[in-house]
Amino acid sequence: MTATTATATGTGTTGRTATNGRTARKVLGSLGVIGAAAAVAGMGTFGSFTDSTTPLDASVTSGNLSLDLNKTNSTATLSMTAAGFVPGDSISRSIDLVNSGDLGFSSISMVTAATTSSLLDTDKTHGLQLSLTSCPVAWTETVVNNVATYSCANPTTLASGPAVGTANLPTLASLAAKGTDRLVATLSLPGTAGNDFQKKTSALTISFTGSQKTGTNR
Repeated sequence: MTATTATATGTGTTGRTATNGRTARKVLGSLGVIGAAAAVAGMGTFGSFTDSTTPLDASVTSGNLSLDLNKTNSTATLSMTAAGFVPGDSISRSIDLVNSGDLGFSSISMVTAATTSSLLDTDKTHGLQLSLTSCPVAWTETVVNNVATYSCANPTTLASGPAVGTANLPTLASLAAKGTDRLVATLSLPGTAGNDFQKKTSALTISFTGSQKTGTNR
Protein backbone atom coordinates (compact mmCIF):
# COMPACT_ATOMS: atom_id res chain seq x y z
CA MET A 1 0.00 0.00 0.00
CA THR A 2 2.74 2.37 0.92
CA ALA A 3 4.79 1.69 -2.22
CA THR A 4 1.76 2.02 -4.45
CA THR A 5 0.82 5.34 -2.89
CA ALA A 6 4.35 6.63 -3.24
CA THR A 7 4.43 5.69 -6.89
CA ALA A 8 1.07 7.28 -7.61
CA THR A 9 2.08 10.45 -5.84
CA GLY A 10 5.36 10.70 -7.72
CA THR A 11 3.69 10.29 -11.06
CA GLY A 12 1.08 12.92 -10.33
CA THR A 13 3.67 15.47 -9.28
CA THR A 14 5.70 15.03 -12.43
CA GLY A 15 2.64 15.48 -14.62
CA ARG A 16 1.65 18.77 -13.03
CA THR A 17 5.18 20.21 -13.29
CA ALA A 18 5.45 19.42 -17.01
CA THR A 19 2.06 20.97 -17.68
CA ASN A 20 2.86 24.09 -15.73
CA GLY A 21 6.21 24.45 -17.57
CA ARG A 22 4.59 24.27 -20.95
CA THR A 23 1.96 26.77 -19.86
CA ALA A 24 4.61 29.14 -18.57
CA ARG A 25 6.53 28.94 -21.80
CA LYS A 26 3.40 29.67 -23.77
CA VAL A 27 2.67 32.72 -21.64
CA LEU A 28 6.21 33.99 -21.90
CA GLY A 29 6.12 33.44 -25.65
CA SER A 30 2.94 35.46 -25.92
CA LEU A 31 4.39 38.24 -23.81
CA GLY A 32 7.46 38.31 -26.02
CA VAL A 33 5.31 38.83 -29.13
CA ILE A 34 3.28 41.56 -27.44
CA GLY A 35 6.45 43.30 -26.27
CA ALA A 36 7.95 43.24 -29.77
CA ALA A 37 4.78 44.72 -31.23
CA ALA A 38 4.82 47.50 -28.64
CA ALA A 39 8.47 48.26 -29.46
CA VAL A 40 7.72 48.53 -33.18
CA ALA A 41 4.77 50.81 -32.50
CA GLY A 42 6.92 52.96 -30.25
CA MET A 43 9.48 53.59 -33.03
CA GLY A 44 6.89 55.58 -34.99
CA THR A 45 5.83 57.82 -32.15
CA PHE A 46 7.88 60.97 -31.34
CA GLY A 47 7.51 64.58 -30.30
CA SER A 48 9.49 67.76 -31.26
CA PHE A 49 9.60 71.49 -30.55
CA THR A 50 9.61 74.06 -33.41
CA ASP A 51 10.12 77.80 -33.65
CA SER A 52 10.54 80.43 -36.42
CA THR A 53 12.12 83.86 -36.70
CA THR A 54 10.74 87.14 -37.96
CA PRO A 55 11.10 87.16 -41.82
CA LEU A 56 14.16 88.90 -43.30
CA ASP A 57 13.01 91.18 -46.12
CA ALA A 58 15.12 90.97 -49.32
CA SER A 59 14.80 93.26 -52.34
CA VAL A 60 17.13 93.58 -55.36
CA THR A 61 16.89 96.06 -58.23
CA SER A 62 19.28 95.65 -61.14
CA GLY A 63 21.19 98.64 -62.47
CA ASN A 64 21.20 100.12 -65.96
CA LEU A 65 24.25 100.45 -68.22
CA SER A 66 23.76 102.99 -71.01
CA LEU A 67 26.30 104.67 -73.29
CA ASP A 68 25.12 107.23 -75.85
CA LEU A 69 26.86 109.07 -78.69
CA ASN A 70 25.24 112.44 -79.33
CA LYS A 71 25.60 115.07 -81.98
CA THR A 72 26.67 118.38 -80.43
CA ASN A 73 25.47 120.91 -82.99
CA SER A 74 23.14 121.45 -85.92
CA THR A 75 25.59 122.80 -88.47
CA ALA A 76 27.66 119.67 -89.13
CA THR A 77 26.29 116.16 -89.51
CA LEU A 78 27.41 113.36 -87.23
CA SER A 79 28.60 111.19 -90.11
CA MET A 80 32.11 111.71 -91.51
CA THR A 81 31.85 111.49 -95.30
CA ALA A 82 34.46 112.94 -97.63
CA ALA A 83 35.07 112.61 -101.35
CA GLY A 84 38.17 113.69 -103.27
CA PHE A 85 40.42 113.20 -100.23
CA VAL A 86 44.09 113.91 -100.96
CA PRO A 87 47.22 113.42 -98.82
CA GLY A 88 47.19 115.98 -96.01
CA ASP A 89 43.36 116.24 -95.85
CA SER A 90 41.37 115.67 -92.67
CA ILE A 91 37.77 115.66 -91.52
CA SER A 92 36.57 116.21 -87.92
CA ARG A 93 33.33 115.84 -86.00
CA SER A 94 32.38 116.91 -82.47
CA ILE A 95 30.49 114.36 -80.40
CA ASP A 96 29.39 113.87 -76.80
CA LEU A 97 29.93 110.48 -75.19
CA VAL A 98 27.36 110.20 -72.38
CA ASN A 99 26.92 107.62 -69.63
CA SER A 100 23.16 107.98 -69.26
CA GLY A 101 22.76 104.97 -66.98
CA ASP A 102 23.01 104.65 -63.20
CA LEU A 103 26.10 102.40 -63.18
CA GLY A 104 29.76 103.06 -63.85
CA PHE A 105 31.92 101.24 -66.40
CA SER A 106 35.17 99.44 -65.68
CA SER A 107 36.44 100.36 -69.16
CA ILE A 108 35.40 102.05 -72.39
CA SER A 109 37.05 101.44 -75.72
CA MET A 110 36.77 102.95 -79.19
CA VAL A 111 36.39 100.30 -81.88
CA THR A 112 36.78 101.12 -85.58
CA ALA A 113 36.04 98.58 -88.31
CA ALA A 114 36.05 98.74 -92.11
CA THR A 115 32.77 97.69 -93.71
CA THR A 116 34.29 98.48 -97.12
CA SER A 117 38.04 97.99 -97.15
CA SER A 118 40.86 99.27 -99.37
CA LEU A 119 44.47 100.38 -99.18
CA LEU A 120 43.19 103.47 -97.38
CA ASP A 121 42.59 101.41 -94.22
CA THR A 122 44.85 98.37 -94.69
CA ASP A 123 48.05 100.44 -94.89
CA LYS A 124 48.61 101.24 -91.22
CA THR A 125 51.44 103.72 -91.86
CA HIS A 126 50.44 105.76 -94.92
CA GLY A 127 46.70 105.05 -94.85
CA LEU A 128 43.92 106.75 -92.91
CA GLN A 129 44.68 107.77 -89.34
CA LEU A 130 42.16 108.42 -86.54
CA SER A 131 42.59 110.62 -83.50
CA LEU A 132 40.26 111.26 -80.58
CA THR A 133 40.60 114.42 -78.49
CA SER A 134 38.64 115.60 -75.46
CA CYS A 135 37.91 119.05 -74.06
CA PRO A 136 36.86 119.89 -70.47
CA VAL A 137 34.19 122.24 -71.84
CA ALA A 138 32.17 122.36 -75.05
CA TRP A 139 34.29 122.66 -78.19
CA THR A 140 34.18 125.90 -80.16
CA GLU A 141 33.03 125.04 -83.68
CA THR A 142 33.76 127.12 -86.76
CA VAL A 143 32.11 126.24 -90.07
CA VAL A 144 33.45 127.73 -93.34
CA ASN A 145 32.16 126.47 -96.70
CA ASN A 146 30.49 123.54 -94.91
CA VAL A 147 33.80 122.50 -93.38
CA ALA A 148 33.74 122.28 -89.57
CA THR A 149 36.83 122.90 -87.44
CA TYR A 150 37.05 122.79 -83.64
CA SER A 151 39.12 124.53 -81.00
CA CYS A 152 39.65 124.09 -77.26
CA ALA A 153 41.87 125.88 -74.75
CA ASN A 154 43.06 122.68 -73.03
CA PRO A 155 42.53 119.65 -75.28
CA THR A 156 43.67 116.14 -74.34
CA THR A 157 44.52 113.49 -76.94
CA LEU A 158 42.94 110.19 -75.93
CA ALA A 159 43.89 108.05 -78.93
CA SER A 160 45.87 108.39 -82.15
CA GLY A 161 46.86 105.81 -84.76
CA PRO A 162 45.66 103.75 -87.72
CA ALA A 163 41.99 104.27 -88.51
CA VAL A 164 41.01 100.61 -88.05
CA GLY A 165 41.59 99.11 -84.63
CA THR A 166 40.67 99.26 -80.93
CA ALA A 167 41.82 101.89 -78.47
CA ASN A 168 41.21 101.71 -74.72
CA LEU A 169 40.15 105.07 -73.23
CA PRO A 170 41.06 104.98 -69.52
CA THR A 171 40.49 108.61 -68.48
CA LEU A 172 36.95 109.27 -69.66
CA ALA A 173 34.43 111.08 -67.49
CA SER A 174 31.74 108.78 -68.87
CA LEU A 175 33.26 105.86 -66.96
CA ALA A 176 31.15 107.19 -64.08
CA ALA A 177 27.36 107.22 -64.06
CA LYS A 178 25.95 110.42 -65.64
CA GLY A 179 29.41 111.43 -66.88
CA THR A 180 29.90 113.20 -70.23
CA ASP A 181 32.95 113.50 -72.47
CA ARG A 182 33.17 116.23 -75.10
CA LEU A 183 35.11 114.68 -77.94
CA VAL A 184 36.38 115.46 -81.42
CA ALA A 185 37.12 112.56 -83.79
CA THR A 186 39.42 113.34 -86.73
CA LEU A 187 40.16 111.20 -89.78
CA SER A 188 43.23 112.21 -91.78
CA LEU A 189 45.27 110.95 -94.73
CA PRO A 190 49.02 111.43 -94.16
CA GLY A 191 51.05 113.49 -96.61
CA THR A 192 53.17 110.39 -97.24
CA ALA A 193 50.31 108.58 -99.05
CA GLY A 194 51.49 107.90 -102.64
CA ASN A 195 49.78 107.38 -105.97
CA ASP A 196 48.69 103.87 -104.97
CA PHE A 197 46.02 105.50 -102.80
CA GLN A 198 44.24 107.18 -105.70
CA LYS A 199 40.63 106.19 -106.49
CA LYS A 200 40.29 104.06 -103.33
CA THR A 201 37.23 103.91 -101.09
CA SER A 202 36.91 102.80 -97.48
CA ALA A 203 33.82 102.86 -95.30
CA LEU A 204 34.35 102.80 -91.55
CA THR A 205 32.21 102.41 -88.46
CA ILE A 206 33.35 104.01 -85.21
CA SER A 207 31.72 102.82 -82.00
CA PHE A 208 32.34 103.01 -78.27
CA THR A 209 31.96 99.94 -76.08
CA GLY A 210 31.66 99.99 -72.30
CA SER A 211 32.18 97.03 -69.96
CA GLN A 212 30.52 96.77 -66.55
CA LYS A 213 32.46 96.71 -63.33
CA THR A 214 33.08 93.36 -61.61
CA GLY A 215 30.26 92.32 -59.30
CA THR A 216 30.98 92.54 -55.54
CA ASN A 217 29.38 91.70 -52.20
CA ARG A 218 26.80 94.30 -51.14
